[in-house]
Amino acid sequence: MFSSFPQQFWTTLCDWWREQSRQKGAAGATSLLVGNLWSFVRESTPERRRQRYGDMEYDWEHRVNTTSGTVGWRARLLGMFHSPYQATDPALFREMMASLPIEFDKFTFVDLGSGKGRTLLLASEYPFQRIVGVELIAELHRAAEENIRAYHSAAQRCSQIEAVCTDACEFVLPDTPLVLYLFNPLPEAGLQRVVRNLERSLEQSPRPVWIVYHNPAMDSILGASRALVKAGGTELYSVFRSEPGFKVSKS
Repeated sequence: MFSSFPQQFWTTLCDWWREQSRQKGAAGATSLLVGNLWSFVRESTPERRRQRYGDMEYDWEHRVNTTSGTVGWRARLLGMFHSPYQATDPALFREMMASLPIEFDKFTFVDLGSGKGRTLLLASEYPFQRIVGVELIAELHRAAEENIRAYHSAAQRCSQIEAVCTDACEFVLPDTPLVLYLFNPLPEAGLQRVVRNLERSLEQSPRPVWIVYHNPAMDSILGASRALVKAGGTELYSVFRSEPGFKVSKS
């Protein structure tokens, strides 16, 4: 059952306010809130909306709707307090996958913050065991489900695709080898929670895990984890892998 928009908005805003007040104080949180709301108004103009349709080529080719241009105002407003939706560029995604020295058929692909599901469709070009998208905003999740149903491609090599509507911070990671994809989907506190969840998961079920972090604005959080080792990347993305033999500190 999806939460109503007013309930989800106030829950999101309260959680965001508590975290920002803790980090920046009330004055800093107020300034950031005003900036976010002004950005929302600016991005709502017809000109900015037309610019968001610049990522339509993939949708035309595959008869799906993954563009940011059609995201409704409710989802965009919620995104201001999480991470604004932006579809992954197909060519860059394939470059990121090519950087992984793995046998894809031994891994499950998980996108934390999967939005309208374009990355799930792109991942299906690889022979993953399973593909899972995790998205908090109900509107985007529903769009992802529709896109999964509508998608057809001769390049598809994995048809086991699932979209889950839940908070990435609370999602229980599958205990199989994983490729985790992050398009900078979370604020600092949320990313820290995801890393802690991953650490606990690795201690309980040691296994290979690779993280592809697109737009790695906070890759220092991943780099600070003893469970992870940076394995590559560019200025556009970072790649981390799990540290074999990792144990959670008892201190």
